[in-house]
Amino acid sequence: MKAKFHKVPKTSEHTFKIRHDILPHFGTTWHYHPEIELHYLIKGEGIRFIGENIANFQQDELILLGSNIPHTWKCNRLANHDYYVEALVLHFHPEAFGHNFLNLPETKKIPKLLDLARQGLIIKGESKKKIIKLMHRMKESIGITKIVYLLRIFDLLSYNIDFEIISANYASAGSNTWDEDRLNKVFNYTFNNFEKNINLEQIAELSNLSVTSFCRFFKNMTQKSYYDFLTEIRINHACRLLINTNMKVDAIAEESGFENTSNFYRHFKRLKNSTPSSYKKDYIDMN
Repeated sequence: MKAKFHKVPKTSEHTFKIRHDILPHFGTTWHYHPEIELHYLIKGEGIRFIGENIANFQQDELILLGSNIPHTWKCNRLANHDYYVEALVLHFHPEAFGHNFLNLPETKKIPKLLDLARQGLIIKGESKKKIIKLMHRMKESIGITKIVYLLRIFDLLSYNIDFEIISANYASAGSNTWDEDRLNKVFNYTFNNFEKNINLEQIAELSNLSVTSFCRFFKNMTQKSYYDFLTEIRINHACRLLINTNMKVDAIAEESGFENTSNFYRHFKRLKNSTPSSYKKDYIDMN
């Protein structure tokens, strides 16, 4: 889907920016920017969209996003309405230190890392713990010390081998031809109404397209059908309910937008390679 270009605010005081966000949500716009983003989620949960990947997120997740990969986080509202998300977010332009910086012998691993990060990376292992500590220290530091922390972070990232690629099939080619307003309408409407009965006629009308034209348009832009997109959102919502509640499977299926339990089981098995009960048991065993 088409993402909006987002201009990361700059200040004349700093070469790069790190901030500590405590917000009701991260915003709803599917967006991209040339700056590298290192995103540490301190608190919150929901569904994240990175490239062509749709997945649940929860606290203590460290993600590295390369230049121009579209992304957004859709946050859950808690039952008691006392809800917010908290994160440390670092933005760093690849040429912040000049074009030649990444061509130095000492930095030769960083361009390879940044190229890989165009697919989105979940950072894990011992490096993750060290990087999080450095991000906290960087937030409180000033002057050259702030730059030293940045270099230490990217040194750790460039040598880290414990990571997971988020969106291996993402390709940005052709993104300039996407209709950002149309797809953002579809994106936001779907997330806010996925538990309801949504049909292609509704979505096509929202997009000001015929059903046939909309299906072709959506498939060309996302490399998946609209119903596949909708089903992924529903299944990821169901996964959160399985983990966080004691609801029965048939109630979870209905709450997630599935018309019947057998259809829910079929899609769950296809996307998660597991039954709902096995998925919940495996999560409990791991935690």
